[in-house]
Amino acid sequence: MKRYICLLVGLFCLFHFEATKASDTFTVLQLNLWHGGGRVPGGQQGIVDVLTQVDADVVFLCEISGGQQFVEQLLDKLKSSGKNYYGETLGMDIGILSKFKPDSIRKGSLDPASNARPMLKMVATVNGQPVSFYACHLDYTHYECYMPRGYSGTSWKKIEQPITDEQTVLDANRQSWRDESILAFLREVQTDIKEGRPVIMGGDFNEPSHLDWGEDTKNLWDHNGAVIRWDCSRMLQEAGLKDTYRQKYPNAVKYPGFTFPAGNRAAVEKELSWAPEADERDRIDFIYYHPLNRVLSLKKIQLVGPAETVIRGKIAEKDSKDKILTPDCVWPSDHKGNLATFKIRGK
Repeated sequence: MKRYICLLVGLFCLFHFEATKASDTFTVLQLNLWHGGGRVPGGQQGIVDVLTQVDADVVFLCEISGGQQFVEQLLDKLKSSGKNYYGETLGMDIGILSKFKPDSIRKGSLDPASNARPMLKMVATVNGQPVSFYACHLDYTHYECYMPRGYSGTSWKKIEQPITDEQTVLDANRQSWRDESILAFLREVQTDIKEGRPVIMGGDFNEPSHLDWGEDTKNLWDHNGAVIRWDCSRMLQEAGLKDTYRQKYPNAVKYPGFTFPAGNRAAVEKELSWAPEADERDRIDFIYYHPLNRVLSLKKIQLVGPAETVIRGKIAEKDSKDKILTPDCVWPSDHKGNLATFKIRGK
């Protein structure tokens, strides 16, 4: 009898552990869809296959084509694959899919005094704890990480010579609305923090991180000696948000984490590159989070997409230590994505 009691107690503990593990850990995928998968043959089905295989709990999407209709069709196809999500775009080219029922969804972090792009904000309860999720796609104009590489960030054509002076590059970069978008987001995050909600934000920033353009990388990847403290990443770091990839992999030389351009062999190769005579590789897709006094913590982060990259307009083999999850299907994008696993402390 004692043996049976011990067995039952052991099974109870095992099931309790598994239930706790399932409820306090969740995954977030961030992905640029490259015009809704329309630039890659079979790309729209590829989106369904990627999401089915990765099976993330929350998904940040950008470059959606067709708005809510696209998302509703995507939800139907995912349901046919046994994956049930809620989904919303609110008419924007960004969207959030979630296995957690949303408590609220609305446009967030919009500065009415500027042309800053709004983000899509979802509040959902995870393990009894409300969490604020933000999907974003920041302004693509004035892509000035091309200036040190000898290209214009507005015309995407070659210029007479690389421009590497930090202030000159930042002055040009600030002609975009990216910094205004992040400033508006940070204002709204203060409300989340006051109301006890940790924050997760992700998307295509169209701007690199200052953590990737330091002294250690100034002579790599056609930075041509430039050290640039890019605004958006610096502002987020100073506000207490954490860059998931750099938190886990602080060595930018060994783990550059390039997300653009992705070496997608299903795409037309020349369409993957905007600066074909330069090494334009950068990490411009991110997942950030605010831990709210350790309520939220990062367990794991990896890239998702093809292992190959693009160097000087040509697809090339992986040359870093980055850990990359490659789904077994058509890759629909010219970007790689990010997949983060978080642990949350329930209320």
